[in-house]
Amino acid sequence: MSAAPPHERLARIRETVRRLRDFDGPDRHTPVAMAVRGPKARALAAEVADTVTFVQAPDESRAEVTRLARDLSTIRDVELANAVSVIGDRVAPHMAPPDTDTAAARAADSLVTLPDDPAAAAEEIQRRREEIGFSCFVIGADFADTFAPVVAKLSAR
Repeated sequence: MSAAPPHERLARIRETVRRLRDFDGPDRHTPVAMAVRGPKARALAAEVADTVTFVQAPDESRAEVTRLARDLSTIRDVELANAVSVIGDRVAPHMAPPDTDTAAARAADSLVTLPDDPAAAAEEIQRRREEIGFSCFVIGADFADTFAPVVAKLSAR
């Protein structure tokens, strides 16, 4: 089975969310999260999503993703999620290609990376919250032990 063209996939998502809202009825609201990139997908996310993350290349700059986040927030207030696929020099295998160049990602000041030092990672997360508006951070299960001290530092604030 071949993949549907993008416009058809977006129409399917819109219809799926409409049916979910019908199913929810007036007393429930099942949250919808979307990972988006292109302008049509971002527009649909602004219309129907509760949480949005941006699909990004490991070497994509902070400035570009910040622009995408600000553009989206001018349309509608949604929760912004930051998918982190690199911590230090480790790559989450299900979130990024195994040959991801971690040094290039850091050099680009990419938002897919966090430092492996818990204090520095907590500072960076706080910076992303304040400067860009990210309130949700997605990490791979492979990073649970590495990320636990970061959560502890953030919880103490």
